[in-house]
Parts: sequence; C-alpha cells; structure tokens
Amino acid sequence: MDYPWNWKIFWEASPDGRGTYLFTLIDGLQWTLMVALTAWALALLIGIVIGVMRTVPNRTVSTIAGLWVDLFRNIPLLVQVFLWYFVIPELLPEAIGTAIKRMPLPWGSFVPAVLGLALFTSARVAEQVRSGIQSIPRGQMMAAKALGLTTSQSYRYVLLPVAMRIILPPMTSEFMNTIKNSSVALTVGLIEVTAAARAMQEFSFQVFEAFTAATIIYVFLNLSVVALMRLLERNLAVPGVGFHAAKAGEGR
Repeated sequence: MDYPWNWKIFWEASPDGRGTYLFTLIDGLQWTLMVALTAWALALLIGIVIGVMRTVPNRTVSTIAGLWVDLFRNIPLLVQVFLWYFVIPELLPEAIGTAIKRMPLPWGSFVPAVLGLALFTSARVAEQVRSGIQSIPRGQMMAAKALGLTTSQSYRYVLLPVAMRIILPPMTSEFMNTIKNSSVALTVGLIEVTAAARAMQEFSFQVFEAFTAATIIYVFLNLSVVALMRLLERNLAVPGVGFHAAKAGEGR
C-alpha cells in the first residue's frame, strides 16, 4: 500500500477554524480530561455510598443498593449515554426538558456524557467498595462496636479507611477505564480526543497519523494514572494492608 505519510500534518491549519490539527487534538484532550475527571468524581462519591449500603445489615437498604448495581452495570454504557441525551429530556417536565435540549454545545453533550459514564462506573466502584469492606475481618467491626462507636462511625473511622487502601489497585483500573470510556462522548457530539482524531482524519485523510496521535495520548494519560495511583498507594499504605502486606508476603 502506497500510503502518503505526512507527520507534518499536525502543524497544518485545520478547516474547523481552531488553528492547527495539533491544537484540535489538544482541545480534544481537554474535553477528555473534563469528562473523565468529572465522571470519576461523581462515580467515586456515588459508588462509595452504594458500596457501603450493600454491606449494611439492613436488608431493605442492601436490596436497593443491589438493584442500583444490577441496573447500571448491566446496561451498556453507550445505551446509557443515549438515554441521557435523547430519552430523559423527553420524560422530564416540558420546561425542564426544553431547557436541557437547548443547552449550547458542547455543554449539551458534556452533561449527558458525564452522567451516563458516572452512573455506569458508580456500579463498578460500588462492587469494589463492597468487596473491600467484606474482605476486612469481622473482628474489626466488633472491636469498633466494643469501643462504643455507632455503625456509621465504625464505617467512617474503621472499615472505609482500611477498605479504600485494599481496593486501590482495582480502583486504578476503574479510573483508567473511565478515561478510555470517555470516548463514547463522541456519539453525542462532544469533540474529545477520539472525535478530534476522527475529524482530523476526515479533513486530511491522514488516518494513521491522526489515530497514532490519539493512541499516544491515551497511553500517556493512563500511564500517568498508574504512576500517580502507585505513589498514592505507597503514601497511604499501613503495615499489613495493601501494598505493605503484599511486599511482606513476597519477602517470606
């Protein structure tokens, strides 16, 4: 195949009026980070709450949390984003639905993309939190109760701090997945990294250069997440928990 390679394409003017193709990709990177970080913050907050609810002794509360996980984990992410973009505004009161549909771009695409990604990820985070709490010996809860702590205080001061240290490695994977899954935002019109690379390819026909750049950006973002989470894991580790426990086991 006689493909016309042109790595100088990144410094050529883009027809979208944003400057060069490189600037188009950088602008897409900014939206990718905004979608991923906002969705991750919401998913982490909701996921911790749902994960705790999954482990409380109240059957009604744990059942509600279980239904949340089953609902959002079993609906494909793309379908959830489409529901927030196309369906939910139609189900809301007319004034609210109309206001949502008239939101100017790119915010009209940003909000449903974030909501869909956050709720989808929250179910996965909740399961990580649940497994982390359930992996803690029951004696710790008993000791907390013996000290006079309430159930909420036991979770806040004893169980959650330990559980969050235990689940840091799988949470790293979830954070990385959130960055990669942010690419679904292109389906509702948000120009993030993948959409920017696609636009570059359509304007210039330099498909390999465009998606090579997108690949490098995603790899760099995820390697940065791995490095930061490893640093966080080391700084938060306590003897016998998480990283230090693994190292102790390797030394035996």
